Amino acid sequence: MAAIDRSQLRNKLLRRFPDDAFNLLAPNLKAVEIPAGRPLVEAGTPIEYIHFIESGLASTVARSVDGKSVEVGQVGYEGLTGHVVLLGSDRSLSDTSMYIRGAGLQMAVYRFLSLLNHPKARLMLLRYVQTCELQFAHSALAAAKYSLDQRLARWLLMCHDRLGGHRLPVTHEFIASMLGVRRSGVTDHLHVLEGLQAIKSTRGVVQILDRRILIETAGGCYGAPEAEYERLIGQEPAEEDIGTTRRADVGHTKRGRVVGTN
Repeated sequence: MAAIDRSQLRNKLLRRFPDDAFNLLAPNLKAVEIPAGRPLVEAGTPIEYIHFIESGLASTVARSVDGKSVEVGQVGYEGLTGHVVLLGSDRSLSDTSMYIRGAGLQMAVYRFLSLLNHPKARLMLLRYVQTCELQFAHSALAAAKYSLDQRLARWLLMCHDRLGGHRLPVTHEFIASMLGVRRSGVTDHLHVLEGLQAIKSTRGVVQILDRRILIETAGGCYGAPEAEYERLIGQEPAEEDIGTTRRADVGHTKRGRVVGTN
């Protein structure tokens, strides 16, 4: 197997690991293509592999026993799937599947958990778990306390953060299923965002035109977990003190992008 060149990787966690921790990981990482629809974590099933996402979008969905479901989180090149293994659990009660095809680096869980013996790597991974829990909590907050137009703007921003480009290959039906609402409601509110010139929606694609307008529309339901990710993980760690943090730049925008993000 060819050696992995970290300078060519996009995944933020892999890029932030201390050199010696990454060198422990690298021989056990397998580059994989991940097609749309591929389950990465199946609810109630022991997790055998974690995936560091390099491209594409994975979605974590909570399901009730009577078949209701809603998206509670997303994973892109900022993270990894199956983070519950870092908390001592071998399975999740939520599903995580690849909804927009991409690629990643796969690793067996039992090898991955050896990183917990590395103090700096362990700290960074637990900080990542914290950002996941914040994302889940704010998804619940958004669903309970914010309007559909605000939730839709938040969801589009989260996709934009993780996919990197301004064209999001998503359908109205897919968005509706992720937000747990009717398709007609999504269509109506996409038209509103188009009228504000925040997006352009065509068949199977939503193009982001102006992030600033989406952030203003989302209001308080977007930004806090993103800022915390930047504070805990997003900045390059200081060699002498991994605990050093700097003020996050999330929310300081120019047209169509966020200043200070990768």
